[in-house]
Amino acid sequence: MFYEPGASWWWVALGPASAAAMVLIEIWSGAPVSFVVPAIFLVLVSAFVGLQVKAARIHVSVELTEDALRQGTETILVREILKVYPEPEHHEASGKELARWQSSRALGELVGVPRHRIGIGLKLTGDRTAQAWARRHRQLRAALTPLVQERVEPAGSDAADDRDDGPTP
Repeated sequence: MFYEPGASWWWVALGPASAAAMVLIEIWSGAPVSFVVPAIFLVLVSAFVGLQVKAARIHVSVELTEDALRQGTETILVREILKVYPEPEHHEASGKELARWQSSRALGELVGVPRHRIGIGLKLTGDRTAQAWARRHRQLRAALTPLVQERVEPAGSDAADDRDDGPTP
């Protein structure tokens, strides 16, 4: 239903690109061409970037199925989600009052919402709140909201839920 890989393997191409750039610079400068240093750069850059991509694909990937939402290495069942809060009025960096859910813990094993991702407020069972997150947060919200709404029984009143949407006191 929704998937973000966290990082692309195309970034590993920086290793061969850096080695090729070094060889081209040697050719164009008229210096003798040595393949030792470019080969070292190829291996080191590819290995380092490959490690970063693998980590991002483990810890910053997002997958939504009909039954579960996986954020990094943490998976929660969709039936545990009672409500998807609307988009906040103010971003965290605005310095203005935030919605209560914006100070909730982020799903996954990371300390907060990963860089370049936007949080989505969730009300969970057991009177808990949390933040799901994604780069394409609007698409995740659009896919998640109908799943939650079809699983949650209609409540008699949303008055208790409305106070959770507002700014933190």
